Amino acid sequence: MSHISVDCGSHSPRGPSPGVFFPGATALPPGGGPLSGIPLSVLSVPMEDKYRCQHCHQVLRKPVQAKCGHRFCVHCFKLLTSSGPKPCDACHQEDIYEEPVSILNSDQAFPDNAAGREIASLPAKCLHQGCSWTGSAQHESHCDYEQVRCEACKNLVLRSEKDRHADRECEARTLNCKYCKVSFNYNQIKAHDETCVKFPLQCKDCGKKRIPREKFNDHSRSCAKSKTACLFSEVGCKAVIENGRHGDHEQSSTVEHLRLLLPLVLSAGRASVGWEDDPGCLYRAPEEGAPGGGRADAAVATVTSVNLDKKVNALENIACVLNREVERSSFTLEAYAHQRRLDQDKMENLGNKVRQLERTLTMRDLQLAETEQLLRELQFCTYDGVFIWKISEFLRRRQDALAGRTPAMFSPAFYSSKYGYKMCLRLYLNGDGTGRGTHLSLFFVVMRGKCDALLKWPFSQKVTLMLLDQNNREHIIDAFRPDVTSTSFQQPISEMNIASGCPLFCPLTTLAGKSSYLRNDNIFIKAIVDLTGL
Repeated sequence: MSHISVDCGSHSPRGPSPGVFFPGATALPPGGGPLSGIPLSVLSVPMEDKYRCQHCHQVLRKPVQAKCGHRFCVHCFKLLTSSGPKPCDACHQEDIYEEPVSILNSDQAFPDNAAGREIASLPAKCLHQGCSWTGSAQHESHCDYEQVRCEACKNLVLRSEKDRHADRECEARTLNCKYCKVSFNYNQIKAHDETCVKFPLQCKDCGKKRIPREKFNDHSRSCAKSKTACLFSEVGCKAVIENGRHGDHEQSSTVEHLRLLLPLVLSAGRASVGWEDDPGCLYRAPEEGAPGGGRADAAVATVTSVNLDKKVNALENIACVLNREVERSSFTLEAYAHQRRLDQDKMENLGNKVRQLERTLTMRDLQLAETEQLLRELQFCTYDGVFIWKISEFLRRRQDALAGRTPAMFSPAFYSSKYGYKMCLRLYLNGDGTGRGTHLSLFFVVMRGKCDALLKWPFSQKVTLMLLDQNNREHIIDAFRPDVTSTSFQQPISEMNIASGCPLFCPLTTLAGKSSYLRNDNIFIKAIVDLTGL
């Protein structure tokens, strides 16, 4: 089988590069965009160094090339040259500084449209949770799953939910009262309904609805079925009468009302009141010149004065008792306030300790996860260039690949020697590229190792890939020698190089039915790296 080198990951149609233009040749474009580079994690494949901005170290966004040959995002270049020409830091780091070649000047930079088109064609994925989009690296400002801040309540909502949030959910949205048409925030509308003069009320007596609050008192006074208290309720009459029938009640209850008034008349101590034995009359004014009239007045005044003194003394005693109770309550409240401050301080200290323990626990969890990852790698790691990969639950993983949930899977890392090349395999259970839907696609990946600086580059060892026959009769074998000009076999600058291998490694029909390659829902893949010359 012949060797085919492919790029792994999602493949998107090539689109035009975002244009970067200079008005004349004097300054960078004013509309160059406020953003710096594209995050590295957007790309579905490792990024080559030539696509990295020398200022923000992200993927170039609207790349421009300086006279010295280094590339920058247009926004980063504007920042660098905003105060005038300045030396190129990248040239300094490479120890090739030359004047005037290595001077960054907005007059001498040009838009690198070729690099822009190459970047736009790189397979990318959306970083926003829930978005399954794949395509070019210019998607993030239009993603419906991007979280944007609501201008009113300052909460984060999905871009696709922003309009619905503003209309239905935002606690700070502005609404008009549907009765008086005054504008309020949503969280103030309910409180406003309690005082709105146009708010409709219902009369409990006659059942009439939609009576504005400002007119409800007038309706209560005029409502034929509305009931109000008798005018003599202040002296003890408990009758409640419908409007329009107060006159009838007063006529029929005259005697009762007079009985209620009698104690008030007696306590008034009027000098003109006199008692007679005539049962038909309550009192009669004393006749002129009647003997003893002055003594009666003095007696009544004396009795009234004594009663008032008793009442004043009683009120003074009550006031003293109330003052003592107020003082005790004041001391109790002060003690409670002091205890509350102590409790708050204690709660704040405990909260700080809890937060510190949470941070410590988080660090321990991270260390534990790193240790577990290292143990998993050591469990399957080999150091002789030979690696056997057991893939269990094949049918379930195949269904995940068909559904697009897990199109590809990586093997654990293995090495050519203890201090040699670090490598792994990448398998597409539903195929990739020309093998999509018809073949298993198997690729070889060169990874970044700790001793890469001591190794010979590019990687040029023969690689043999095998699907093992579990009856040990006829293994499916493919072998290739690396293309030393491909970036897949150069010294890695990121975690792993672009995978290269066999998109048509094994037809899927070979694994159907009672296949000797698939037993107990398991398959075995073997990789052999020729160590000759190492």
